[in-house]
Amino acid sequence: MEKIFEQGLLYDFYGELLTEHQRRIYEDAVFQDMSLGEIAEEAGISRQGVHDLIKRCDKILCDYEAKMHLVQRFGEARQTVSEILRLTEEALQSKTGNLQVEDRLLQIQKLGCRLLDEI
Repeated sequence: MEKIFEQGLLYDFYGELLTEHQRRIYEDAVFQDMSLGEIAEEAGISRQGVHDLIKRCDKILCDYEAKMHLVQRFGEARQTVSEILRLTEEALQSKTGNLQVEDRLLQIQKLGCRLLDEI
């Protein structure tokens, strides 16, 4: 399950850099959960060809991540926004009595939620 999640993230970030043929085969294998035989029959290539293509796509996507680190940065951004939300929630729970501070914290919290939803 974790491998499929990782493949999906890498594909989300770098999938457009694959050829149309590579994308179609990769999507069938990873997202449609089709067997190598089903994909091979549909694409008119051998099962071994499908297997090799999927492995090659995995390597290509991993190589892009090794160079650009977009998935890593995405994860770090999510963690940062989550930490901001946690800290603002703690500050709001402490009830400072200062309405301006509490209002600012609520604004920060709303922005953090919006960012988290977007990423």
